[in-house]
Amino acid sequence: MEIDKVTYYDLSIFNNEEEYSLLHRINFCKTTGGAERLQYLLTNPLHTERELNQTQEAIKQIQTVLQQWPAQITNGTILVLEKFYGYPFDKIPNSYSPFPAFMYRVFDTPDFGLVRYTVGHFMDFLKGMHHLLQLLRSTTSSTIITAMVEDADKLMKHAVIQQLIAEKSKKMNPAKMLRFGHYLRYEFKNEAERLMQIYHKLDTYYSMAMAVQQFNLHFPDIKESNEPVIQAQGLYHLLLQIPVAYDVTLNPQTNFIFLTGANMAGKSTFIKAVGCAVYLAHVGMGVPAQSMQLSVFDGLLSNIQVQDNLVKGESYFFNEVQRIKNTVLKITDGRKWLVLIDELFKGTNIQDAMHCSTAVIKGLL
Repeated sequence: MEIDKVTYYDLSIFNNEEEYSLLHRINFCKTTGGAERLQYLLTNPLHTERELNQTQEAIKQIQTVLQQWPAQITNGTILVLEKFYGYPFDKIPNSYSPFPAFMYRVFDTPDFGLVRYTVGHFMDFLKGMHHLLQLLRSTTSSTIITAMVEDADKLMKHAVIQQLIAEKSKKMNPAKMLRFGHYLRYEFKNEAERLMQIYHKLDTYYSMAMAVQQFNLHFPDIKESNEPVIQAQGLYHLLLQIPVAYDVTLNPQTNFIFLTGANMAGKSTFIKAVGCAVYLAHVGMGVPAQSMQLSVFDGLLSNIQVQDNLVKGESYFFNEVQRIKNTVLKITDGRKWLVLIDELFKGTNIQDAMHCSTAVIKGLL
């Protein structure tokens, strides 16, 4: 689904004040890499019913293992592993003899300490991944999760890695610890980086699954259709602490809602709630509604918080007109668009605003 920067800002998907953003609301990631991956998914809404259903299946599968998620894989653990591969070590010895280990410990004390520290964190990471893969194999599999589990299995099948997973204690003799460190540093780097990438993806789905559970979201029924359709019961805005829910229906027969009401009655909130729900549906998430059915949309456009531009000499009214013009040009391409407009032409006097609004509404209809 196509969505531009203005619409991202209008719907508070991203916000300069992070705590007021949709991203912050659904971010339960345990790692920085997972959070970055979540932001990437939110900036790349999906385009087909197949992609959306696959993502929903992945989130549903992760929901079944939330309570058993491995606690030993933390952001700190991942940071240690990343530092390990960027640190300029002297050559780590790889010998069964205790003498090279003793010499390395004496003459390369800082390096020795970092290797020992990192091998311990690698044990946590690999044991956590091993546990997580076992959990995911035992549940109903989605195609996305199955592919990641299979990739991780291949990366972890090395005999040395299996030995490290089987280790009972981090307190091993220096020679043995350095052999593990040597292998991890010089022979397992690519595999380790790919494993961390897989975990970051799983962490992203963990975050989405936690949000669905935490906020009691419901997965929408999404269908490919030649005609745009939205039908929702009990729809509300996810960022509100005490929201008011509404039902809404939009289809080719009733394709235009003209919303009126008193100041502070919730008109803008309702408009944004519809946009946020449709957006969340198009990233594969559950939505804040009792139930929702919709078609796959090609684009989402808003005209809610238009800004003037002092540097360019563009007034508030000028930018409103430009935004409406660009919106009209966009939606005449025969594709399925959801358009959200709040208080047309606030930047001019009431009479001109009424005439301009009437012309735009008639044109859109």
